Amino acid sequence: MKQKIDFSRVSFLIVDDNKLSIKMVGDTLRYLGATNIEVTRNPDEALSLIKKQNTDVLITEWQMESMTGVEFLDLLRNSSASPNRFLPVIMLTGHSEEPFVADARDNGVTEFLAKPFTAKGFYARLVSVIARPRCFINAPSYFGPDRRRKTMPYDGDERRS
Repeated sequence: MKQKIDFSRVSFLIVDDNKLSIKMVGDTLRYLGATNIEVTRNPDEALSLIKKQNTDVLITEWQMESMTGVEFLDLLRNSSASPNRFLPVIMLTGHSEEPFVADARDNGVTEFLAKPFTAKGFYARLVSVIARPRCFINAPSYFGPDRRRKTMPYDGDERRS
C-alpha cells in the first residue's frame, strides 16, 4: 500500500549553503505539499533554530563551506548541547560512492540521497523518515538510527523453531 502523508503538517529545516540546491529542495517540498519550510545556510544557526522551534525533518547537504554535513551530523547526534539527537536527517550529496554513504551512515544519517534526485526518490526518503522511523542505537561508538535495513532470519546454532 502506498503511504500518503500530509506534508503540510510536517516542519522541515533545510541546511545548505548552495542557493540552487536550496531552491531545488524547497520547490520539491512545496510540490509535495509542504508549507512549513525553514532554510539556513549556516549549520550553527540550524542548531539554534532546532532549539527554538519544532523541526520534524532536517535536510542537509554533505558539502558546505563552514563544515561538512557529516561534521554537522556529528554535532547533532553526539554533542551534549544538541537540541534534538533523534531528529531525522536526510543527507544530500553529489557523491554517492560507497565510502561517502558509509561515512554518513556511520555518523547517524537517517537517509541518504544522491543528487541530482527525482521527486519520486525524494518522496521515498521522506516517507521512510516520517512514516517508518527507525529505532535509535546508543552504543559506545555510535549513536543514531539503526543501520540495519534487511530483516534476515537467524540461521545459526540454537535457532528457535
